[in-house]
Amino acid sequence: MTGRDFVFKLLGVGWFVAICIVGGAVIGILLDKWLDTEPALSLVFLTLGTFLALYGVWRMLAPGVQKPKKPGQGKESN
Repeated sequence: MTGRDFVFKLLGVGWFVAICIVGGAVIGILLDKWLDTEPALSLVFLTLGTFLALYGVWRMLAPGVQKPKKPGQGKESN
């Protein structure tokens, strides 16, 4: 992976995090106003958006962080 690819991947991760958190907050606020439950649903959806963002970041970056396996490792030899 070149330096440019890495930068674009990090930018994509940043946008993913922002969209998840802001999207969760906006959905929560809209539902709160519609159902008159302030601030319960805002907090619930903000929390869900945050957890979704963390999970997504982990899924996106985990393959690049893992140590490469040595040949023959991970398979049982008989």
